[in-house]
Amino acid sequence: MSQRKKTTRHNRPIRRWFWRLLGLALLAFVLLQLWFFVQIWHLRDHNPETTAFMRERLELLRGIRPDITAQQIFVPYEAISPAARRAVVASEDDRFMDHWGIDLTGLRHAMERNIQAGGVVAGGSTITQQLAKNLFLSADRSLWRKGEEALIALMLEATLGKRRILELYLNYAEWGNLLYGIEAASRRYYGKPASQLTRQEAAKLAAMLPNPRFYQDNHNARDLQVRTEAVLGRMDYSRTP
Repeated sequence: MSQRKKTTRHNRPIRRWFWRLLGLALLAFVLLQLWFFVQIWHLRDHNPETTAFMRERLELLRGIRPDITAQQIFVPYEAISPAARRAVVASEDDRFMDHWGIDLTGLRHAMERNIQAGGVVAGGSTITQQLAKNLFLSADRSLWRKGEEALIALMLEATLGKRRILELYLNYAEWGNLLYGIEAASRRYYGKPASQLTRQEAAKLAAMLPNPRFYQDNHNARDLQVRTEAVLGRMDYSRTP
């Protein structure tokens, strides 16, 4: 028997196992996406008690303080002032009403800014992508997580629609250390419900979103004031559901 035939026979089991493992990996991937889709479908008329991001943060801090809890109060879309809705869209995703979960134009602009700055200064994530990460994923920055985030964002847009996505985002976004949702943030920082937020107050809360834990203790920081003014300038042009 020639050496070539021996090598071919030897490689057949390896190839079989390779295709089997590849098939199992694809099956696991499909089942994972199906699990995400079922969870998203449930969100059409059910509000999550917690999110993956909240649980991750709580687990970390309970290693220091076992009795610590998160602050979060869910309120319906209508109970959030229109100014607050516009401010958050203006701050986080001013093309929210124009994309389908992934903003390719925003990604290109973010890449250009990062190249000019020589580092990561802009992420290009939409509100939908941020909601996907908060609800289901970890805070790491791996390529796998970003890819999964994009897939979940597409499912969110197809299943929930813009109004429900923005409602969930406003209710579960982080506004400080273990402080989640605009209702809890409004009561914490201004002593009033989110329905009564003024334009200035809403703009300042929206400006906190990129770094809420820092701004929680630095509410009068100069860069926060600059960001607030920028949000105010864009609010009249931002569109919401």
